[in-house]
Amino acid sequence: MELLSNLALGFSVAITLQNVLYAFIGALLGTLIGVLPGIGPVPTIAMLLPITYALPPVSALIMLAGIYYGAQYGGSTTAILVNLPGESSAVVTCLDGYQMARQGRAGKALAVAAIGSFIAGTFATMLIAAFAPPLADVALKFGPAEYFSLMVLGLIAAVVLASGSLVKAIGMIVLGLLLGIVGTDVNSGLQRYSFGIAELSDGIGFVTVAMGLFGFAEIIINLEHREKREVFTKGVSNLMLKWDEFKQALPAILRGTGLGSVLGILPGGGALLSAFASYTVEKKLAKDPSRFGKGAIEGVAGPESANNAGAQASFIPMLTLGIPPNAVMALMVGAMTIHSIQPGPQVMTSNPQLFWGLIASMWIGNLMLIVLNLPLIGIWVKLLQVPYRLLYPAILLFCCIGVYSINNNVFDVFLTAIFGILGWLFVKLECEPAPLLLGFILGPMMEENLRRALLLSRGDATVFFTRPISAVMLAMSIALILIIVAPSIRKKRDEAFHE
Repeated sequence: MELLSNLALGFSVAITLQNVLYAFIGALLGTLIGVLPGIGPVPTIAMLLPITYALPPVSALIMLAGIYYGAQYGGSTTAILVNLPGESSAVVTCLDGYQMARQGRAGKALAVAAIGSFIAGTFATMLIAAFAPPLADVALKFGPAEYFSLMVLGLIAAVVLASGSLVKAIGMIVLGLLLGIVGTDVNSGLQRYSFGIAELSDGIGFVTVAMGLFGFAEIIINLEHREKREVFTKGVSNLMLKWDEFKQALPAILRGTGLGSVLGILPGGGALLSAFASYTVEKKLAKDPSRFGKGAIEGVAGPESANNAGAQASFIPMLTLGIPPNAVMALMVGAMTIHSIQPGPQVMTSNPQLFWGLIASMWIGNLMLIVLNLPLIGIWVKLLQVPYRLLYPAILLFCCIGVYSINNNVFDVFLTAIFGILGWLFVKLECEPAPLLLGFILGPMMEENLRRALLLSRGDATVFFTRPISAVMLAMSIALILIIVAPSIRKKRDEAFHE
């Protein structure tokens, strides 16, 4: 009964005209940036963070959440029609979705992507509503020692699940932690690593780092590639699935939903890992695996369901523990901080309207996505034909205005440009920028909880091992480190990512 009353509160907040409008804007913007290759939800949310200053906290988070799960949906349109993943998690959809389009079955592919996304989004939202309160109750028992251990576990898990080189992933997290401690020390009031630059006395801005690493860097990378788009519109009009096709796709949708819901909670997981895992599972379970890569409907249904479920399930650790499992959730934590809301379990008790309003808005947003997007396929097809050289100046200008508007400081714009060049270099060196962002967000929180725990224990470091919850999480961290360094497991992991 308590769950029903909480959901009733959430819908009373989410169904107000203002919040429905922002859910609509978020879902529409999300689909748009998902459709347009080379933008993605991370740079878009980073660009829009300054705008959220003027919005009420609930409306701001509803809009940003809509952008995230809307982008997961929109990425499939580009993947199916152009063989270009509009969003990273849509890479897998290209394999069979584009082949379906070439066979004149683009409408079927888009329809199964829409149905799978809606079912997965609805289930993942129910999961958040059901599991968030008990998780938050557990988190309320956390002290500084437990929070520090949880953040250590989160960062180590992010390293384990990161694709590519482990050494590079660890290096990026360490660099993020170092960037996070630039500024004034909370305890002593002394400046650290500011090099006498007055603008760095308050630290490096979160929006500056995020927009540089993802927004500016993405523009530079996209300008390096020659545009060659072949849009398949034949068969887009036929959006109805036959009963046999639906029966074939439904098990893949259900498996993808379940897999994405579990993997989305893990640090470093989310939509991308869920989509790849789902495709692998479907290919293993198929009676005829040779159909995959040649237009198998399960190859679209499974990954599309998994990436949407993974995207929405990643809200669970962010909302209940205040720990962002991926780069987008790190931006959501930044948005909450902008509005003076401390992410974590206390949000549910101190601001239930925001917590349950955001959850209820996800149902509304998912319904909007399926109602909006299938009729708008024609518009998305036209947008796919717009050259990127006409889009990037507007994106760049918007980024600069957004960064400048936060502190009215030109220094922030120059700093963003520096991070943009760094982001481009990281891509060239095959270093993922997402772990850096997680380290940057969690670094100051880790330091604060470490020092607070040591102050309360009068300098006794064993406090991290004598408190049961903290000890269990540190033990899990050590177990993960052992998994990383075990040569046989490490070899298998590297082989899996190179396949």
